[in-house]
Amino acid sequence: MNRTDVVPLAIFFVLVAAAAFTGSRFMPDVWYRSLSKPPWNPPDWVFAPVWTVLYVLIALAGFLVWKSAGRVNAALVLWVAQMIFNALWTWLFFGRCDPALALADIAMLLVCIVAFMVVARATSPTASWFFAPYAAWVIYASSLNLWIWLKNRHV
Repeated sequence: MNRTDVVPLAIFFVLVAAAAFTGSRFMPDVWYRSLSKPPWNPPDWVFAPVWTVLYVLIALAGFLVWKSAGRVNAALVLWVAQMIFNALWTWLFFGRCDPALALADIAMLLVCIVAFMVVARATSPTASWFFAPYAAWVIYASSLNLWIWLKNRHV
C-alpha cells in the first residue's frame, strides 16, 4: 500500500461505517425480546465483535477490488448493492419489526455477496475470499431470520 491508497481506503471504511451506524440506530427492543428464537440464536454480545471483523473485511474487499481494477466495475457495483441491503436489513427487522421483509432483504444481500465473490475473483481473489466469512455469517443470520419469521407470524 502506498500513500495514494490512504484516501480511497478511508472512503471504503467510511462507507462501511455509515452502514454500521445506520444499523446501530435500530437495536433489539421489547418486541424482539418477546419473540420465539431458535436454539442456535447466539447471545447478544456476540454480534458486535463478529460485525466489527466482518465490516473490516468488507471495507478491505471493496478497496482491493477498486485498487486492482482502478475503476468502477461490476464487482464494485455489487459491493455497493450489498452495503445497501446490509444497512436496510436492520431497519426492516428491528425498526419496522418485519421479519418477512427482512428475510427478503437478507436473501438479496446473500445474492449480492455471492455475486461479488464470483465477480471479484477475476480482479482480486483476496477480496473474494474476504467475503467468505461474511457469506457464512449471512447464511447463519438468514437461518435465524427464517426461523423467527416462521415461529412468530402470529405476533
